[in-house]
Amino acid sequence: MTTDLTSTPRTDSAHLAFRNVCMAFGDRQVFDGLSFSFPPGRISVILGGSGSGKSTALRLIGGLIQPLSGTIIVDGNDITRLSERQMYRVRAKLGMLFQGGALLDWMSVYDNLAFPLRERRQLRGDAIAARVRETLVAVGLDGADDLLPSQLSGGMIKRAALARAIIMRPLILLCDEPFSGLDPISARRIEALLSEINQRFTITVVVVSHDIPSTMRMASQVLVLLPDGAVEGTPAELQAATDPRIASFLNPDLDAAALHEAGRVEALPSRAQTGTTW
Repeated sequence: MTTDLTSTPRTDSAHLAFRNVCMAFGDRQVFDGLSFSFPPGRISVILGGSGSGKSTALRLIGGLIQPLSGTIIVDGNDITRLSERQMYRVRAKLGMLFQGGALLDWMSVYDNLAFPLRERRQLRGDAIAARVRETLVAVGLDGADDLLPSQLSGGMIKRAALARAIIMRPLILLCDEPFSGLDPISARRIEALLSEINQRFTITVVVVSHDIPSTMRMASQVLVLLPDGAVEGTPAELQAATDPRIASFLNPDLDAAALHEAGRVEALPSRAQTGTTW
């Protein structure tokens, strides 16, 4: 991996890939020739600051919005060439863990999970009950079937939403800020669950996050969205990168210390002018 923003990303065996994707909202350019690829059956993380386009990337993968140009590959399909009807088959391969959970608050946990199974009529009766129970056990919510979302803690809401996201056994799980709003213990539990689910069900997991420590622990591949481009690599490759932008992004405490020192140096002349001694 190099930190050259024009370098070509790995595309062999990619389960998800962007190739020269350009995206803008009015005059605001979000992506200008973005290219990356994520391997199948692994956890990949998209890192970036606020407004860098992390959630936009997820919406593009789901075909909810179309890029201005470029190619987006999802499980071997160039979704930029598909009709809305053809996209239904692609979306059936995707699970989505929303940032706020997005559970139906008038339904029990059980019915939230059973709802997509009933709607798509893939399973019936006892088979639905068995799938729901298996999935709730997988996320540590055994016995929560009859609870309403309003009766769940923040961490339990995330786990219930995760259970619903994987109830159809998707090939690809998209997670939008799964640790947002959680205390450190609950966040580590969600992190562990994502790793466990990735291994147990062999699901390709794509996580949008700003949590650098969890990214370094769980990711196989990382895409860092920077103001002037993007850098892709493994956690080890990124940590070894000499590019100061990557170093400051992955080590915000160092960057904050540098800013503090810069502010202190700028303050020295004004204090000297007032006769203050150091």
